[in-house]
Amino acid sequence: MKYNTISKDIIESFISICGAENVLTETIEKKPFGKDQTEDLEYLPELVLIPKNAIEISEICKICNQNLIPITSRGAGTGLSGGCLPVKGGLVLSLVKLNKILKIDNENYQAIVEPGVINEVLQMEVQKLGLFYPPDPASKGSCTLGGNVAHSSGGPRCVKYGTTRDYVLNLEIVLANGEIIETGANVLKNSTGYNLTQLVVGSEGTLGIVTKITLKLLPYPPFRALMLAYFHDAKSACATVPLIFQNGVQPSAMEFMDKKGVALSCKYKSIDFDLKTANAFLLIEVDAFNEQDLMPQCEKIYQVLEQNNALEVLMAEDSATIEKLWNIRRSIGEVAKMQSIYKEEDTVVTRSFLPNLYEETLALCAIHGLETICYGHAGDGNLHINILKNDLSDIFWHNELPKIIRQIFEICKKYGGTISGEHGIGLVQKPYLDVVFLSAHFEIMRDIKKAFDPNGILNPEKIF
Repeated sequence: MKYNTISKDIIESFISICGAENVLTETIEKKPFGKDQTEDLEYLPELVLIPKNAIEISEICKICNQNLIPITSRGAGTGLSGGCLPVKGGLVLSLVKLNKILKIDNENYQAIVEPGVINEVLQMEVQKLGLFYPPDPASKGSCTLGGNVAHSSGGPRCVKYGTTRDYVLNLEIVLANGEIIETGANVLKNSTGYNLTQLVVGSEGTLGIVTKITLKLLPYPPFRALMLAYFHDAKSACATVPLIFQNGVQPSAMEFMDKKGVALSCKYKSIDFDLKTANAFLLIEVDAFNEQDLMPQCEKIYQVLEQNNALEVLMAEDSATIEKLWNIRRSIGEVAKMQSIYKEEDTVVTRSFLPNLYEETLALCAIHGLETICYGHAGDGNLHINILKNDLSDIFWHNELPKIIRQIFEICKKYGGTISGEHGIGLVQKPYLDVVFLSAHFEIMRDIKKAFDPNGILNPEKIF
């Protein structure tokens, strides 16, 4: 697809729609919108617009569709797959000003929000009413709900409660031609035609621009207990995970961390923590509506850990210890980037095959002399594999490493898994989609894209 540049007349049209203060033309203003948290990639857009509502976005889309100008919509830029990078230049549409919680319906357990609302802000607001919005990515303090919808984001508590996809009831979206539609209805059951809502969730801004989100809420479980299990090796830690579920416990979070990740997190965050002789850790949380329901769950978990060679089990008995342990876990992805340029692979298999995935991947990386940091959501088989560049040559990094990554994804496929559990495909994972998809899959997806966006202006060069 050949796209056009943005003329002065079109810029004037955008100014009349958004106001001059919301049209960014200078390089220094545009530069932050050319990056996200994906590696060290950067693509400078021609123009950045900061609209205030769906009507303005509709008018912008009409102009861009008529003039073949690519649009990349953007939330907080916390993504890890390059999903919001404007690789074709054109226009970045920042949704930062669509940041209102429009309604919290505590009768029907729903929230209606704009896409620029920060995940943790919604969590805190609904909790005041005794309600719960579970999806909690590591970047929950900065990532937006629109971005979460774009990637069907997850987080530690998805093992019990599911990902963003499980909470989206309805969306208002602006199509490429400027038409505004709702994808469904604000109801818990809906068997009316194709499920457009779930088609848009996870589509990374390639089918429409989300301007309103209706989310399902749950009652808030006020009581939690947190355990940290130390293991001599990662295989033992990973192998223990399915056994906990088999013993009748449903943790609200079950996180795996390797020694390197924990050590780096403590180093960069100045956290005092004794790793002892452990090389791997499981961070396990349970929750309940009654405090007396916590200890029976913890006792069952402790028995499984003890039977499977846990070196030690720490029970976090105060809020400071709980906060410290979660801070260690949530910071690992961030500190990996401080250590080196890196590539993060968002691998996922059924949890019983997590030991196989870990062992075979680490053996493959060792053959090629690659340093890794591994952590992730062990309870749902989602392992984040961070490959550090360190002093590897650019030639190896760009030419040889993709071949190794493809082999990692082939390991995932061998065990019935796939190449992204929660980060999406975006720009950096799309070369590997053929590992898990047939040509028929691509044909169907291209036809869907064409139906929503005939001119291909919405977030081009993403997913496929």
